[in-house]
Amino acid sequence: MGVKCTITTSLNDFKNYEGIKINYSNSPVCNNEFHLSPSGLLAEQTITPQTIECFTINHYKAFFKRENSDFAFDIFSTAFYLLSRYEEYLQHQKDMYGRFAHENSLAFKEDFLHLPLVNIWVKDFAVALQNKFPALVIHVPVFKFIPTYDVDIAYSFKHKGLMRNVGGFFKSPSPDRIQILLGLRKDPFDTYDWLIDLHEQYKLYPVYFFLVAAKNGLYDKNILPAKTAMHQLVKKHADKYPIGIHPSWQSGDDDYLLTKEIAQLRLMSQQEITRSRQHYIRFNLPAGYRRLLKENISDDYSMGYGSINGFRASVASSFYWFDLEKNEVTSLRIHPFCFMEANSYYEQRLNADAAFEEVMQYYVACKDVNGELITIWHNHMVGEDKLYKGWGSMYEKFLQKIM
Repeated sequence: MGVKCTITTSLNDFKNYEGIKINYSNSPVCNNEFHLSPSGLLAEQTITPQTIECFTINHYKAFFKRENSDFAFDIFSTAFYLLSRYEEYLQHQKDMYGRFAHENSLAFKEDFLHLPLVNIWVKDFAVALQNKFPALVIHVPVFKFIPTYDVDIAYSFKHKGLMRNVGGFFKSPSPDRIQILLGLRKDPFDTYDWLIDLHEQYKLYPVYFFLVAAKNGLYDKNILPAKTAMHQLVKKHADKYPIGIHPSWQSGDDDYLLTKEIAQLRLMSQQEITRSRQHYIRFNLPAGYRRLLKENISDDYSMGYGSINGFRASVASSFYWFDLEKNEVTSLRIHPFCFMEANSYYEQRLNADAAFEEVMQYYVACKDVNGELITIWHNHMVGEDKLYKGWGSMYEKFLQKIM
């Protein structure tokens, strides 16, 4: 809400304070206060399954309902539960990639995954405070759109070497491959200049994430960083935009590889690497974020699902990660995304037109709460590959609509 506050445990200081004050305790203290009754979650020192009973208020879901309080539920505890990803520390079923499965989440079970519920609650909380204290001035944030890109398959045919191209040709004979390798046609995944033109046209400031694994594997299929073309591609973007590491699947099981990949991207970009987004959104809490902190990563963009679109932490604003096991705040800032075109295509089986309607819904949801809309796109999915026909024009149509 953009309001400075001071926390006190002194009853006398609280009673004597003449300004706006919130009493977060079980009993009222004085008449000129906003009384918010706690559920008890924030006083706990251990991680245990919580009894969550959702109810509807102001047309939205909430939980930790409170009686005899100036607000219908304990917003501090509900927000903390969702933002800390409390449920991801509890015993749960992993998905096929070893990730927290979205089906486990309260947001999915209670059908509010599509909403930035924490932002919505904050708006209602601000109104309730202003009704009690008309002098309270709320500093409403400004809506922001941040497009981000994962470059994990930089080119379809170019720069892959003789053996990979010969093998690919015999596996799937294509005259397109020959024309592209002869320089007669543009590689269908080479969308970089087109994207740069879009950014300049709409005054966008995107973030790019590059996968730079030293060798390829089942889930790591990018052009190897030893290639001059990959160096040039990274440097081209690093000179214009913020970039970050896209840790490979292999590095998810090997701390040394993560260190090596960050060093490789630093060398290629000639910049310090402080941003990250996990390949396949593959991470678990708290180990995944602790690894990033050890590598001096300050900003992570992985908070979302690689299996469905929506608000994993039920928020459309960045926030600092709280290490629930250690019971401490950290310096790692989390930038949640809510839409990835690969989820729409592969997981939700949507065509480009249906995906356009979906991303527009997320735009409206974020704009309504003056939040941040962070989207993920892949260079190869918005290009001219026949498999993704229509997705590039869908993205351009989306930008025309919202900018």
